[in-house]
Amino acid sequence: MLPQEIIRTKRDGGEIDPEHIAAFVAGLTDGSVTEGQVAAFAMAIFFNGMTRAEAVALTVSMRDSGKVLSWTGSDRPVVDKHSTGGVGDNVSLMLAPIAAACGLAVPMISGRGLGHTGGTLDKMEAIPGYQAMPENALFRKVVAEAGCAIIGQTGKLAPADKRFYAIRDVTATVESVPLITASILSKKLAAGLGALVLDVKCGNGAFMDNPARASELARSLVEVAVGAGMPTTALVTDMNQPLASAAGNGLEVLNAADFLTGKARDPRLEEVTLSLAAEMLVSGGLAETAEIGKEMARSALDAGHAVEHFNRMVAGLGGPGDFLDLPDRHLEPAPIIVDFVPAEPGFVVGYDTRGVGLAVVELGGGRVRPSDPVDHAVGLTSLLPVGARLEKDTPVARIHARNEEQVERAKVRLRQAIRIGDTAPETTPVIIGRQG
Repeated sequence: MLPQEIIRTKRDGGEIDPEHIAAFVAGLTDGSVTEGQVAAFAMAIFFNGMTRAEAVALTVSMRDSGKVLSWTGSDRPVVDKHSTGGVGDNVSLMLAPIAAACGLAVPMISGRGLGHTGGTLDKMEAIPGYQAMPENALFRKVVAEAGCAIIGQTGKLAPADKRFYAIRDVTATVESVPLITASILSKKLAAGLGALVLDVKCGNGAFMDNPARASELARSLVEVAVGAGMPTTALVTDMNQPLASAAGNGLEVLNAADFLTGKARDPRLEEVTLSLAAEMLVSGGLAETAEIGKEMARSALDAGHAVEHFNRMVAGLGGPGDFLDLPDRHLEPAPIIVDFVPAEPGFVVGYDTRGVGLAVVELGGGRVRPSDPVDHAVGLTSLLPVGARLEKDTPVARIHARNEEQVERAKVRLRQAIRIGDTAPETTPVIIGRQG
């Protein structure tokens, strides 16, 4: 079937046959389908949606556009987690070694920062010597020896998604739920997982800003993944405030080091991390219930076993083997560190979380263009949670910057992003819902 006829079918609200979707994706991969045709296809889907069968066919075809990994022979259940992105979301750094310490294999293929959200890959590259894009043989070796490896997507995995996303990004079609679903799952299916757990963020720091939209995406992801043969569950979690008390690549790594070693653990971050670990352990068949899985994860964390797996992963991928022993020695500090103190005392009553993420971007900790370098040393720490009481000189955040101009820009962002009031707000749960 001609590409334009496939586009016409979806434009007119029809359902596309799986073999025609596969043919279109093949043309997307080899370049025989033009950018204009891809853009028209994406816009037709944006307005008319896709049936579950269409979304499964699109996802599977994008998976099959490149190499599909196999973990046959692994003596551990192979399970991964994916987050839709947020601010101060460094969960993967703790979750992978915790899950590994409990007996799972976690081949975690992660991405870079997108817009105001941070990227796990950028965080890991703050560790000196860490190879975030290893050859497949090394990737497998580290997963076998450390139980986990956090790396980036190579061009061999779901290459159709890379071209499709680049065109969606410049044609205002990113927000389509079936296209988001296919983009996320095609890469995870290509990783050869036995099961997947999703963290779908919801709030003013997430791409899905309300519970209804977040639940719609979570349901789509779970149903399409299961339809493609991969057992999947999803948690919907709150992103109306930064998850960790740090935002910025190296600073979130340091926050994760404190979490793993027990030096300090942000309560909301701990709840999300252990809840996702529990889901992974149930999905992998190592825990009968989420409650049992959560206790297994907490025990592995408190006993220091996750520290061992994290250090082994870092060493296996070229970083310092004693990283968690002395993280301050290995992470570059910013030359300027300044407390941000609000004009008036009171309570932290809310955040524009996206604004906090943009403050990190303006400090140099994120990208304005895809080719921009990232400064791993800059960002924010000591971010107080919603509900925290502020005395006259209490800082609500600490700014880590390269120069005074960056500091001033960050202060402007933070004044707009952090709301201070006279009355303590009601507490809200960080786990909003579950799918699957």
